[in-house]
Amino acid sequence: MEIWPGKPYPLGATYDGFGTNFSIFSEAAQRVELCLFDDANRETRLDLPEVTAYCWHAYLPGIGPGQRYGFRVHGPWDPASGSRCNPAKLLLDPYAKAIEGQVRWNPAMFPYRLGEGDDQMDTQDSAPFAPRSVVVNPYFDWAEDRPIKRPLHETVIYETHVKGLTIRHPDIPETLRGTYTALTHPSILNHLKGLGVTALELMPIHQFIHDEYLIRKGLRNYWGYNSIGYFAPHNEYSSAGESGQQVQEFKQMVKVLHDEGIEVILDVVYNHTAEGNHLGPMLCFKGIDNAAYYRLEANDKRYYTDYTGTGNSLNMAHPHVLQLIMDSLRYWVLDMHVDGFRFDLASALARQLHDVDRLSAFFDLIQQDPVVGQVKLIAEPWDVGVGGYQVGNFPPQWSEWNGKYRDCVRDFWRGQDQTLGEFAYRFTGSSDLYEYTSRRPFASINFVTAHDGFTLNDLVSYNEKHNEANLEENRDGESNNRSWNCGTEGPTEDPDIIDLRSRQKRNFLATLMLSQGVPMLMGGDEIGRTQQGNNNAYCQDNEISWYDWESADTRILEFVKGLIALKREHPVFRRKRWFQGRPIRGTLGHDICWFTPDGREMTDENWEEHFPKSICIFLNGNAIAGLDERGNRITDESFYLLINAHHEPMIFMIPSLLEGAWATVFDTAIEDFPKDRPLHGPGEEILLQGRSMVLLQRTA
Repeated sequence: MEIWPGKPYPLGATYDGFGTNFSIFSEAAQRVELCLFDDANRETRLDLPEVTAYCWHAYLPGIGPGQRYGFRVHGPWDPASGSRCNPAKLLLDPYAKAIEGQVRWNPAMFPYRLGEGDDQMDTQDSAPFAPRSVVVNPYFDWAEDRPIKRPLHETVIYETHVKGLTIRHPDIPETLRGTYTALTHPSILNHLKGLGVTALELMPIHQFIHDEYLIRKGLRNYWGYNSIGYFAPHNEYSSAGESGQQVQEFKQMVKVLHDEGIEVILDVVYNHTAEGNHLGPMLCFKGIDNAAYYRLEANDKRYYTDYTGTGNSLNMAHPHVLQLIMDSLRYWVLDMHVDGFRFDLASALARQLHDVDRLSAFFDLIQQDPVVGQVKLIAEPWDVGVGGYQVGNFPPQWSEWNGKYRDCVRDFWRGQDQTLGEFAYRFTGSSDLYEYTSRRPFASINFVTAHDGFTLNDLVSYNEKHNEANLEENRDGESNNRSWNCGTEGPTEDPDIIDLRSRQKRNFLATLMLSQGVPMLMGGDEIGRTQQGNNNAYCQDNEISWYDWESADTRILEFVKGLIALKREHPVFRRKRWFQGRPIRGTLGHDICWFTPDGREMTDENWEEHFPKSICIFLNGNAIAGLDERGNRITDESFYLLINAHHEPMIFMIPSLLEGAWATVFDTAIEDFPKDRPLHGPGEEILLQGRSMVLLQRTA
């Protein structure tokens, strides 16, 4: 076979129409073999003849798309010093654009002899059990596809799972269910467009691994937070094949979603890999250059520093790790046309030495990058390390999953004391968290539920987690869920409890959609999805996690549609700027004003009381700061929101200062948006049911 020297960059396998250039970084290597596999799985090994700045490379004429390959790295085996090179192990290309197959768990997949200590090198060949990297065709007809670039304050995010969303949908052909193509089926597109969401936040679609301990128990890694291929779309979500077809299918999915006005945000896991700790398998990075790719304990490099709870942490202090992540992000934007990223356990990415550093090299690179710096950037602002909870502390161009919003809103609606003042901050965009860094309300990604925890239905149905199906004796998952079962645990036929649970779901959803900031709806909440009390369904690739379309709650679905339409049509609920940039206790005539249930303006004494659970909010549509994209002043209708989180009914009075007629937009004590929109006037009393809210709109 003809071998040319090739080039060190770009890294990975790059097909140019005539042949393929291969390049891989390893400072630890003394020799690198490129391993090519034919259709019969026969292996041909070729030494990479050139090394430039620790990048080993070669060009092979005639090698093209569909070629399966891997690497074997020869170098020191000395776990005590952090070196774990083992040429008996076939390694994935860190830059592979496609990966074929899954790990077939066997002792050969581990670099050490099981049962004899991780310092005892294993010489069994892992190739029969290991997945393959695949050379891909980079060409695709994007036609007129362009980035949508919808402003964040106009964005409604729908967090979902490629498989879970589509696998049980009766209108989708069985051969397509659970795939990228299924997301473009008319039934799914019609649901998303009818709902009114503007962006899909897809749970991990980077190639990931099903953990050995899960397979052994008959479970699978459903969520996918176990990445091994940062350039490769997960092959199990492809309906067309896994020898590069998954790349074309993913691109077609993005193109169709863009045609429908829906952006694609990827949930990415750059904080750790699927290789685990010193007892984990050898799949890729560990065997290429362990000390470069991973953070090792300073006093004993045999062990891995773990800020993620998964066994390892990527080494964000190494330039080639930073290059890998930035190259991956740019690839997904430029080649795959995605619109943004949500960074899992993002605090781990900011750890250069130990402490979380808001000005770390990673954020510097993002800030100056002309591609990645211009897409939607969302941080999960915590990790499991000391000082990892960093809500409100990310750089100005970032938005954050606002965990404080989730916790406060849950506490407020289950009737906890001392939550009213914080609720006001969370409802208005959390200026206490984001304003001081010159960020806007859309820095707050507001959510009540997410993949990690209870569904909305379960949040109002269970006090305790019920994770027995995970086979960990219900020890896994968060125990403090801030949930309330409304009187009985789990399913019930009691009509009063069923009514209260439905009302609480409407309260949560209405609060979410009327709050300033970017709402994120967890997929399935709009149809009443339940996980039967499981709040950690990461390993439940089955009916526990999959959306049950045939049992969809159509009443709550229609209510959510109405809420999203309300937010879309009224800029007073999606302001670009803070309310006057002042503390939330404003005065009438300004953009916001707060009232007690009896119609009096809130005083400092009212805010300092610990027990109140009811409040009213006037939102002035004629006092919206800022201009639209054409430089015109933004105006809207004015609204008056009455909130009763107390368990008993309460009489509210419309302040006499609020002139005009006020129409009822919705009442969460009622299942549907009212068609007749009852009118009310200044000084009029309104009876609110316990745990309910009413929205009024000025009509004259």
